[in-house]
Amino acid sequence: MDWLTDYKIPVGKTAKIVNDWLNDNLGGFFDAVSFVMEAMINGILWLLQSPHPFVIIALFVGLTWYLQRNWKVCLGVTLGFMFILNQGYWEETTESLTLILSSCVVCMGLGVPIGIAAAHRPRLYTAMVPVLDLMQTLPTFVYLIPAIVFFGLGMVPGLIATVIFVLPAPIRLTHLGVSTTPTALLEAATAFGATPKQRLWKVELPFAFPQIMAGLNQTIMLSLSMVVIAALVGANGLGVPVVRALNSVNTALGFESGFIIVVVAILLDRSLRVTRK
Repeated sequence: MDWLTDYKIPVGKTAKIVNDWLNDNLGGFFDAVSFVMEAMINGILWLLQSPHPFVIIALFVGLTWYLQRNWKVCLGVTLGFMFILNQGYWEETTESLTLILSSCVVCMGLGVPIGIAAAHRPRLYTAMVPVLDLMQTLPTFVYLIPAIVFFGLGMVPGLIATVIFVLPAPIRLTHLGVSTTPTALLEAATAFGATPKQRLWKVELPFAFPQIMAGLNQTIMLSLSMVVIAALVGANGLGVPVVRALNSVNTALGFESGFIIVVVAILLDRSLRVTRK
């Protein structure tokens, strides 16, 4: 088979050339992105760590009551946060929540408009599908290499890798919700004189609301699944003790930190699950 490998398609070499060109010519852009991302991360982290933990817990419970109107869910959220405090993982939890919230801001801020545009332009979505598939299936460790080169170590490269992995979910679900709006509703809105902007805000987005909220839920869950991988590039949070336990073969620390991640996932899923009423 040497005759075949002699004409190897230069995938890796091409990726390196592109990576080097971006690093040499767009350094200022990456520095600006890093500055904005780091400022957002530091702001969210300050909001979560400055108040007393009981204040943050009370805010989460209040948000849960506002969204769910279910005292059992509120009690579960309270017990979950108290368990995190009992295990001594409050600081790591707030750092992971910072990564998750930052990812939600970026992914929903980009994903919803892109999904709306793709729903209105089928050819655009057709062209985007291979890119979205690549973003979701390419091993996330591959993202970390250019992320480290462009942004260094810390929370920012972890956030960038998380956004690349998570972004397809809100795009796809927003596209699904908007593109499946019944034609009869759109025709009725047009018949009553609605403009394209009014059809979007008063017909398409309300109809797509459950799918958009499902996209938000998926963004949260997928971002949480990246905390361990983000820890490999210096991002703080619950992934750090997991990596430390793996390196030292510490079963107790591994199960302890892993169980905290599960508790956080359950808390976020139950408290922020929103449906159209």
